Amino acid sequence: MRSEKQDLIGILMMVLLLSASALPAFGTSYPPALYHLAERHDRFVKGDVVYLFHSGTNDVRTIIHSGDTMAVYRVTPSCEVVPVGVIKVTSFVGDTYLKGEVFAGEIKPDDIAKKEKVSCLVISAGMCNK
Repeated sequence: MRSEKQDLIGILMMVLLLSASALPAFGTSYPPALYHLAERHDRFVKGDVVYLFHSGTNDVRTIIHSGDTMAVYRVTPSCEVVPVGVIKVTSFVGDTYLKGEVFAGEIKPDDIAKKEKVSCLVISAGMCNK
């Protein structure tokens, strides 16, 4: 018959093994939620720099130019499209990004900026600062 001391030692060994096996998972990489947390901004207001992702097609370069303004819209949970602000385009960044400045309103990542038939997605500035 096993004693209580042997049972206690067995339980402690199991707890030690189970807790030690989970530690190497965080030893080699950062959890995704913690790694990208500092780079994302919640909102942009007048004067803040924003970056817009676009398709990179010829339509974008023919319709949008430096100095243009784009209306910004937000899609609500009930799928309504609501105007929330205006962005002034300052420059093209690479093949698929625009740099702009918030001219009016309060802009959030994932809002949509539009001019004529071109739409762009507002992204966090941290993604393009590197």
